[in-house]
Amino acid sequence: MFPWNMFPFNKDMKNNLQNMKPEEINNYVQDLIGKVLPGSMRGMMNPNEMFNGFASAGSTQQQSTTGALNSSAFETHDFVYVRIPIKSEEWLKQLRIYHTSNQLIVDHIPQYEDKHTITLPAIVRKKGASANYKDGTLEVRIPKNIDMQFSQIDVTEIM
Repeated sequence: MFPWNMFPFNKDMKNNLQNMKPEEINNYVQDLIGKVLPGSMRGMMNPNEMFNGFASAGSTQQQSTTGALNSSAFETHDFVYVRIPIKSEEWLKQLRIYHTSNQLIVDHIPQYEDKHTITLPAIVRKKGASANYKDGTLEVRIPKNIDMQFSQIDVTEIM
């Protein structure tokens, strides 16, 4: 049976939501989820961690610290972006960037012998990538590859 006494919507709900700040709404939703989840699931799904990154709807972000590079990789609906802070504009003259379907390889920064591999959050296309430098940050934009080919696997019963 559904717990109707816990149903959060009533006549005053519209007025309450219009007067709430985003932080208050976030706390309200987390509190509500904490009350609704059974005790056995609370350990698996912490309501405080469920909505981290809620403000960046439609994108998934991953931070990676690869040696001296403090890069961040994230995806949107159509592209994968990798942002790399560049400490010296001399790095732009010597760096080389390559990518595979799931990795970005950055060579020759900060030292010429250095090589950094950044795992991408989604599969990307071979062509169409671009890199732009602005305000001390190198941003690499790579189009995502939408590959929806499925292969069926037969299951056999062994006796």
